[in-house]
Amino acid sequence: MLMTPGPTAVPEPVRDAMSRELINPDVDPAFDAIYADLVDRLSRVYGVAGGSTTTRDIAVLGGEGILGLEAAIASLVEPGTEVLCLSNGLYGDGFADFVESYGGEATLVSAAYDEPLPLDDLDAVLADRDRAFDLATMVHCETPTGALNDLDPVLDRLEAADGATLTVVDAVSSLGGTPVPTERIDVCLGASQKCFSAPPGLATAAISDRAWAAMEARDPDSLYTNFLPWRDTSEGFPYTHLTTNVVALDEALSLLLEEGLDEAYARHEAAATRCRDRGAALGLDPYPDPERSSPTVTAFHVPGRAPALQRALREDHDVTVATGLGDLADDVLRIGHMGHNSRTERVDEAMDALAAVLDG
Repeated sequence: MLMTPGPTAVPEPVRDAMSRELINPDVDPAFDAIYADLVDRLSRVYGVAGGSTTTRDIAVLGGEGILGLEAAIASLVEPGTEVLCLSNGLYGDGFADFVESYGGEATLVSAAYDEPLPLDDLDAVLADRDRAFDLATMVHCETPTGALNDLDPVLDRLEAADGATLTVVDAVSSLGGTPVPTERIDVCLGASQKCFSAPPGLATAAISDRAWAAMEARDPDSLYTNFLPWRDTSEGFPYTHLTTNVVALDEALSLLLEEGLDEAYARHEAAATRCRDRGAALGLDPYPDPERSSPTVTAFHVPGRAPALQRALREDHDVTVATGLGDLADDVLRIGHMGHNSRTERVDEAMDALAAVLDG
């Protein structure tokens, strides 16, 4: 049983969709309709569909979720671009690395990985400037620690300071599992393999008009790490799209919308609560505190024991979970309850196995 925080288990209807006869996306007009259907469904998940007060275009690139993160920076950053990178985790820090690799000037405002976003430090940095940052990056759910960041206070400060700063948010591990304030974000990034429970291979983005304008002014050279060629696909796609992944994600989104987003969010909350209650009964401490833990993933603090617990779960109980990343690789055990796995019965099966390992 795959209980990692992405890739997640893929339900049977999605696997069936992947077995359909392959079509050529470059020459078969049927693919245009499939892609249009996918974009429509994604716009509803992002909350930017018809009837919304928010206008956002949807782009779906062929590549794992990290492609979306790099493409956002590659499309908006050039030498001299001033970027605020707000971070309390591995992926937040990674944005600063991307910015510097494209010649931008990154100001990293960071907190420890078990702390909330550093709002006081952000206030000090904003107060010390005489102009707005060109761009600000942040992460909604830091998957390596299971932390869900409250973005509204950050967005409030950026809007109050000037309102000119473009915002890029990594919502890869939260989109579809918990509400995301997409209407306040210029580039909101997602991926197929997390809460959507489709295979890895597609990066998604909801992009505002002012972000498109900034990209056009930047005119990036790259083809792959560039959102601009995806703004208008009426005359064709920039490169051969991943047909099987596209139909899989379309089916996965169909299942999600058939259930209803509010119902899916409630299911994720119930699974997260069950996981943490079971962990508390086993004497396990969450990382970070439960008030800031995401409904999509639970991280338990098990200093020095994570790899051994992971191995025992896999070898003795056929349950695959994840350890932490980077400095937390040995100290954090992560249970993914996102997408198809956000069901209390699946959480119970995983936690029963963990209880047996701990007793052994």
